[in-house]
Amino acid sequence: MLAKLTSKNQLTLPKSITQVIGQFEYFEIKVENGQIILTPVKIQRANAVRAKLAALELTEQDITDAVTWARQP
Repeated sequence: MLAKLTSKNQLTLPKSITQVIGQFEYFEIKVENGQIILTPVKIQRANAVRAKLAALELTEQDITDAVTWARQP
């Protein structure tokens, strides 16, 4: 099966492939032995938020304090 790479570096997956793997918006891409490998990925937005909070080293108490502050009249 062939797929054409456009001048804008876009590649359309054939319908027969998407029917097998299902509808995905994102794919992890890697190259192994000269082959491009696409792996469907479901983005978990909550995980991204948790990762950002972890990187900021915020605690539950920090969040509680922020909510309390925001609710002040």
